[in-house]
Amino acid sequence: MTLRFIRLSFAIRVLCLAPLCLTAASAAYAEDNLNPAVAKSLEAAGNALSAHNYTEAMQCVTTADGVSGKTDYDSYVIEQMRGAIAAQSGDRAVMQSSYDKLIASSRTPRDTKAQLLQAEATVAYTAKDYAAAAVGFERYLKQIGPNADIEKYLIQAYYLQKDYANAARVQKKLIDETLQAKKLPSENELLMLASCQTQLKDAAGQMHTYTLLATYYPKPDYWAQLLHSLVVNDRLPSALQLDVYRIRLAAGNLKLASDFIDAAEVATQVGLPKVGLVFLSQGNALGVLGKGPGADREVKLRNFINAAADRKQASIAADEASALKAKSGGQLLLVGYNYVSFGQADKGLSLMKQAIEKGVTDSDIAHLRLGEAQMDAGHTADAIATFQTVGGDGAAHDIAELWILKLKAAPANK
Repeated sequence: MTLRFIRLSFAIRVLCLAPLCLTAASAAYAEDNLNPAVAKSLEAAGNALSAHNYTEAMQCVTTADGVSGKTDYDSYVIEQMRGAIAAQSGDRAVMQSSYDKLIASSRTPRDTKAQLLQAEATVAYTAKDYAAAAVGFERYLKQIGPNADIEKYLIQAYYLQKDYANAARVQKKLIDETLQAKKLPSENELLMLASCQTQLKDAAGQMHTYTLLATYYPKPDYWAQLLHSLVVNDRLPSALQLDVYRIRLAAGNLKLASDFIDAAEVATQVGLPKVGLVFLSQGNALGVLGKGPGADREVKLRNFINAAADRKQASIAADEASALKAKSGGQLLLVGYNYVSFGQADKGLSLMKQAIEKGVTDSDIAHLRLGEAQMDAGHTADAIATFQTVGGDGAAHDIAELWILKLKAAPANK
């Protein structure tokens, strides 16, 4: 997740071409004639410039500027040469003064004005004067119009002076425009925005940006960041511990034996032992469990959860009858999920929907569990539709969004 900054090699090209561009700018005024005295001094300045004798070149320009009776055209060409010498000698103040006069002149074609504005900003950037560079790039965009490269450099200028709010503003605008055009934002653009949001402590914005990264560039690191944001979320209720483990498993984010053991224990504690066995089986399949000094403990845990699953399956009919008589649907929701885990998907899903209609403590968590059960049953399209109904701005909604992202990345089954 390393940001890559664009190199400003084009600034060198602009500066090297500046004298040629400025000379070409006078073509439209071919009827103008340069004062002979001015022309002589500027020719001497050009020769000195070619020899990299900047002091002599600037003295010749001063001589030309001192000629009496100069026309507007004389002054314009003098300013061209002054700006070219200043640009190549590294005198930013004089260069900017000359370029600003040329930019303001009606004699300068629009394309040349664009090059001059670009040169001013990039010279400031290469000098690490990022505040001046940002002003210059903004000025270019205002006077010339949209330019993807200029906007990228503007973002970098803001970022490097730690103006994260403006960097995020411009970067988000570019990303939004790209998405609206049904195109793909680059990975680096998204990382830049996420980095700004991290600095600004914009948790909601960062979550959205990492969701885009995980959508378009599905790397484990991006899922890890999303899941980390979820795990450290102080709004996460204990009732969602199992759901966090489940999405982490699906994303390949469970790495340690303790992760799989904790997940299996949590699933069993909430009354879903079959789901707990899934965690143990996955841990064994990945080679994380079943070896080392903890292997004996894992066998004992598996035996314990197997026994719990057997008891649950033996009592499920009685549990169903009791849950149907209850005033709320919480118990029935759990019974339905257990039916799904035991292979009776249609019956279990029907009971879960009935439980939600009956009334539950937290409708969002209930719909999240229904979506997970539908997913377990292979009803992917139904699961996505259910996850989309999980509302609010809490952790249940965040987990549902991650499931939608994960499921849409795979072919729907039903």
